[in-house]
Amino acid sequence: PDIPSIIQVYSKNSDSMIVNFTEVIGATSYIVRAESLTGDFFSETDVSNSPGIVTHLQPYSDYLLSIMSVNSGGRSQPSYPTKGRTVVMSPQLNTSSPSNNSIVVTWHPVEHAVFYTLVFIQEGSIIRHHINTTNTSVTFDQLAAGTNYCTLAVAWDSENRHSPSSPAVSYVEVTPGRTLGTGIFWVSVQGASNYLAWTNNGQNCSTNNSFCYITPQECGQNQTVSVVAYNDAGPSSPSQPANYITSGSSQEPSAGNCSVVWDQVPLVDYYVTFIKRDDGAEKTCNTTKSSCPFFCMCGFTYLTSVFPYNKAGTSLFAHVRNYTTVPCCPQDVTINLVSTETLEVTWSPVKGAEIYETTAAETNDIIHCNDTAPVCALSDLSCNTVYSVKVTPCSELRGCNITCKPHTQETAPCAPEILDMTQTSSSTYTVLISTPNSVNTSYTVTAAGRSDNHLCQSRNGSCVLTQLPCSSIYEVTAVATTAVGNSLPGFSKTLETAPCCPASVNVTQVTQAMTNVTWSANSGARSFMTTLMSSLGEAKCHTLDTHCLMGCITCGTNYSVNLEAISSTGHKSECKYRGFSSSACCPTGVKLYRRTNNSLRVFWRSSGPLVNSNTVGLYGTGANYTCMAPAGSMYCDIQEDTCGDVYTVVVAPVGRDGVKVTFCIPRTFSGGSDMVTNVMIFIKHLRKRNDCSCKKIL
Repeated sequence: PDIPSIIQVYSKNSDSMIVNFTEVIGATSYIVRAESLTGDFFSETDVSNSPGIVTHLQPYSDYLLSIMSVNSGGRSQPSYPTKGRTVVMSPQLNTSSPSNNSIVVTWHPVEHAVFYTLVFIQEGSIIRHHINTTNTSVTFDQLAAGTNYCTLAVAWDSENRHSPSSPAVSYVEVTPGRTLGTGIFWVSVQGASNYLAWTNNGQNCSTNNSFCYITPQECGQNQTVSVVAYNDAGPSSPSQPANYITSGSSQEPSAGNCSVVWDQVPLVDYYVTFIKRDDGAEKTCNTTKSSCPFFCMCGFTYLTSVFPYNKAGTSLFAHVRNYTTVPCCPQDVTINLVSTETLEVTWSPVKGAEIYETTAAETNDIIHCNDTAPVCALSDLSCNTVYSVKVTPCSELRGCNITCKPHTQETAPCAPEILDMTQTSSSTYTVLISTPNSVNTSYTVTAAGRSDNHLCQSRNGSCVLTQLPCSSIYEVTAVATTAVGNSLPGFSKTLETAPCCPASVNVTQVTQAMTNVTWSANSGARSFMTTLMSSLGEAKCHTLDTHCLMGCITCGTNYSVNLEAISSTGHKSECKYRGFSSSACCPTGVKLYRRTNNSLRVFWRSSGPLVNSNTVGLYGTGANYTCMAPAGSMYCDIQEDTCGDVYTVVVAPVGRDGVKVTFCIPRTFSGGSDMVTNVMIFIKHLRKRNDCSCKKIL
């Protein structure tokens, strides 16, 4: 259970201390812990309720006391300790009468006592003699012979502490009016600093005067009241209970039904009751009984008198009693919700009411307003709660009319809380919110940007925001709506949409295995992740620029082009573009052969599928030659005009768009690659000219 707290610690006897503490809900018992300051004493005492008494203590000693609550779950933590000190021991008196007119009172010195007070009373007398002394003996003389006397001694410590005497209740008065109460009066006692009066039904009042009032009281109750005096040393013993009776039975059992009631008178045949209302209306009632019921309107004062009759006539005098009925209940009570958790209650003034009390059952009938004005504001209420509000009119003479009916009004719904926001597509976000209200509640989520607003509505905890533009920042709030009105906006959260995708991406092949990817500038992205993906693999590049040089490109392959735009806060956009096809592969194994008919043949091997035609270029010092090889062919013949030249040979595939691949590597050949064939052709040419220099060459 919860930890109780100590209200007061005091000592009434020198070997014990009394602890008053607050009782907590759920506790079945309590433990009072006492510990000396020197640590040589420790005790725990079980008590059922407050106050708790700790015994076996030393006189005039300091102790630390704390309280713990207990139930089936165990004991609570100790309360914050409170320091207390026991009072000094009481003097142990010895009396003797050395003569017929004197009495000598002696006692042993009491440790830590600084002086003593003796009270000397003759038996049967109310006169008390008080003597203060620092001695340990006192002689009372000039006494009556053969008479009994009572002696009481009190030892005082340096703090002037000792328990006061018990007060005596002298008078109890029932106070009529708007709220029935009881005034208690008593005789003050020496040494008391304050008093506590309590009734047998648990009501109490405290004061430092010799009187106090207990309100409210129920009518027609037989009760008792006792008074206890307090000082720093603790309480006195309770006074003898005083009996009293609150006022007689009500003259208005229910609103509108009144009765005049009187005591029976002997020798009466019947009674005539005269009833006059304060607006002048009159009525009479003849009866042989001792009461006369009549209809009474709220808010009026009635003057009543009863005359007894017999055969000799009527009495010449009758007491006039006035009675004021309860104030009327307001009939036009209006309750308006002026803010989410404040209700304004208004009504028209009613007859007989001097003040109005406004309460709500859901707040434990706490009086929110106690005012003469017919208006009240109930604030700091709970959201999404139906309140039963009652306006109770009261008057000083009659009290309050408790028969007024309550009126109900619901407060505004509770503000929802945004739990999570998740992106489901490039422009769609799902917002999860709490649902703290009743089922008949709708929720509106609003995303407010700099230049636009978006909203969605839902009756559950999920709502979808659509068509949110890229690279934007929104403040997202949620509001609950019921038939009563709207809640306060919940705490907002910031939503940042993903950055925009670049409008265009261009892929250019730089070499057979390398491409250059460029894209247009966009909004919201700080970095980019570019991916070229094919069935043979992929190439990636992460950069802060708007271009990227990418390797690992396979010739003659179709690639998909993807780009991921990433903001500085980590938001991403997946962007897809038209695919890219790498150029056909450059032929390999290029060779140049001279044929017997003064033609040259360029031969190569294909490194990919034979789906592209190839263009062949021979570039020499004397002449340049080109030829086109159809798809599937791996050679091309060129008629040479001059022999013995040095040629640069380039074989490059031609794309479907007719554009030649420009990055195939050129090869250099000197008059052909077959040197024996070249020499024999040269010798044959010299023989035709009958040139003998051929012998030298050979």
